[in-house]
Amino acid sequence: MSVTIFSGCADAQKMKSSEVPAAVKSAFEKQYPDVKDVDWEKEDSNYEAGFEVNKIETSVVYDVSGNLIETEVEIAVSALPQTAQDYIAKNYPKSKISEAAKITDASGAITYEAEVGESDLIFDANGNFVKEIKEKADKED
Repeated sequence: MSVTIFSGCADAQKMKSSEVPAAVKSAFEKQYPDVKDVDWEKEDSNYEAGFEVNKIETSVVYDVSGNLIETEVEIAVSALPQTAQDYIAKNYPKSKISEAAKITDASGAITYEAEVGESDLIFDANGNFVKEIKEKADKED
């Protein structure tokens, strides 16, 4: 299973560890020295590392210089803010939340992501709806 299901960018490209810039790999290894099994992807000009920590799917995104952009951690659907759960129940009554994640950007700001059908729904830290990102049909799980 890969963390790419959380990715808001549908045109991410898988890549080999050897293709990742040294600054990015160095930053990752400094932040996560014990993680060995990493799936790398390039998203636009950024690099995403997908891995598991204590059996929890996690991903981190770095810019080409190795600066952390965001960290995304899988959470239980029930851990989504109640406001977000209510929004989804009202606006997507026939859909089920298949996955959820908590995203923390480099400044510490938190957002939540819920995968509902063919869309990723983004919510702010309080569970207020921010935007919907439609997934492309060729996106893999």
